[in-house]
Amino acid sequence: MTNLSIIGTGNMGQAIAAIADKGGHSVQLLGSGDTATQVTGDVVVLAVPYGAVDDVIAQRGEQLADRIVVDITNPLNFETFDSLVVTSDSSATAEIAAALPQSRVLKAFNTTFAATLGAGVVGPLPTTVLIAGDDTDAKSTLSDIVTAGGLKAIDAGALNRARELEALGFLQLTLAATEKVSWSGGFGVAA
Repeated sequence: MTNLSIIGTGNMGQAIAAIADKGGHSVQLLGSGDTATQVTGDVVVLAVPYGAVDDVIAQRGEQLADRIVVDITNPLNFETFDSLVVTSDSSATAEIAAALPQSRVLKAFNTTFAATLGAGVVGPLPTTVLIAGDDTDAKSTLSDIVTAGGLKAIDAGALNRARELEALGFLQLTLAATEKVSWSGGFGVAA
């Protein structure tokens, strides 16, 4: 059993908590403004909007040292919905990893919607969580959590692949926002 702390109680935070719970893992669900409660999980999921990540790191950076930190953000320009707000040679996850050098940072869950996490399927395909990061053991731990919760996990490569995952998440969000795909649909992976 792995202990998870999820910072963010929105749809994604709750969906990830349900997956972990279904797989028999313990979950601590924290509101992003709850700075009084200490993070207890070996795995910490940042289920907050990209714009809130700096505040979370400022408030909890020391608590995140020596833990697996999972970034689920999509650094989308929410004013225009036409671009990512990180430079073209970086990613939100790379920025988080640089700010948390003592943490093992992963990118995951950003290419799925809460509804597909909860349903366990995207159309006829099992919901797949793509995981990128440089720490093989951390990726294995997260993959075990995902699969124990009934979903499929795929190692998407090194941390520098987070940029492509963010681009894919951006595309999926813009398609849903313009009603070209539903919020209960999205991309599936057939292997």
